[in-house]
Amino acid sequence: MRWIVLFIVAFTMMIGYLINDIMSPLESLLCRPVSEGGLGWSSSDYGFFSGAGSLINVYLLMLFFSGLILDKMGTRFTGLLACVLMIVGVLTKLYAITHSFGDATVFIPIYNNNIPVSAALASLGFSIFGVGYEMCGITVSKAMVRWFTGHELAMAMGIQLAMARLGTAAALSVSVPLARHFTLSAPMMAGLVLLFISIAAWLIFCVFDKRLDKQTGTVADHTAASDTEDDEKFHFSDLGATLRNPGFWLITLFCVLFYSALNPFLKFATRLMEVKYNVPADVAGIFTSIAPFTTIILTPLFGRIYDRYGRGVTIIIIGTAILATAHFGFSLPFHSSFVAISLILLFSIGYSLTPAALWPCVPKIIPLRCLGTAYAMIFFIQNFGRSIIPMLVGRANETDPSYTTSMIIFAITALGAMFVAIAMLFVDRKKGYGLQKPNIKSEAN
Repeated sequence: MRWIVLFIVAFTMMIGYLINDIMSPLESLLCRPVSEGGLGWSSSDYGFFSGAGSLINVYLLMLFFSGLILDKMGTRFTGLLACVLMIVGVLTKLYAITHSFGDATVFIPIYNNNIPVSAALASLGFSIFGVGYEMCGITVSKAMVRWFTGHELAMAMGIQLAMARLGTAAALSVSVPLARHFTLSAPMMAGLVLLFISIAAWLIFCVFDKRLDKQTGTVADHTAASDTEDDEKFHFSDLGATLRNPGFWLITLFCVLFYSALNPFLKFATRLMEVKYNVPADVAGIFTSIAPFTTIILTPLFGRIYDRYGRGVTIIIIGTAILATAHFGFSLPFHSSFVAISLILLFSIGYSLTPAALWPCVPKIIPLRCLGTAYAMIFFIQNFGRSIIPMLVGRANETDPSYTTSMIIFAITALGAMFVAIAMLFVDRKKGYGLQKPNIKSEAN
């Protein structure tokens, strides 16, 4: 039953990832003049839109409150709320890219610039979607802890992550062909249909999850059958203990830097392939999709290696160093398709190695009773980097269209993450978190 539940909740997260990246390959089309079928955006407009998914989560503290909602209301309610918010966000984005606003612009104080109304409204929709998307992420994580504690938790996380990458890969692969052969809104329409299917899937999960309550004789959202009801309630003392934990802050800072060098890059990678490596627009997204497709295979494999042999922080350090090397490679003056594919494959290895070991490390640092709130705080702080870096890169691409500056920004960010991981290694030795120990013993218990 738990494996069925895993694939249900992972499917919902996969659709979230798909829609999150569905417009990433469309930068060239969005920046075309309106007379040529585009929306007339600039590179900086697209950069603002790419970072907008984190704005409400960051500046209105919504991701933090999402963690409180999850702890208070449970996974079933929070998952449905997340899906509804994602639908509202997608509908807003659809209206923004299908409605004609002429040459109208609007001033965005946080951006200190005027942008087209279509870009502003699409950014609002992406911000609303981002609330549901991140809420879904922490809900799925807690659901897996509930169903897999005492079982194959690390493997379950690897499979869920692989399915999420499948969503990203699908978005990068099919978005441009759909937009070119139909309309600019076609990819979003397809994502909206899949999102309604994911709501149906989540309702099935709710049935199974409620049945688990009856079987174990526990209230909803217990992380284990032996937990008491009070263990799962939010306590400010737990929040204080988490904030005093140095391992929590190192994991959080690492996530800020690592995912700032990872996810925003994928939003610019399709355009990079076209501009720097002269890859045709119809296949540029396919080039970029090599990365998430590769992680579908490698992430569970690397996770299994960590389960059996340990060395989690070592794996994280190696993966981040590989990621930084790939970004530096993209900044070099080489322009062949072979170089592009080679660097994407190198990027894919770092893309797979680090998360495979990173997320199974978190429950070793944070007690299970605090895990939901801790995930929310990690994702909340992580969103600062994911909102700022795309805007910075968008402006860098305007001043340096060769993408050299923007790739160096990504590389330096990845290097920063690597140094944080090295610090994590020393703190693990001092605190005894067990991050370097294999997980196979916990699976056997």
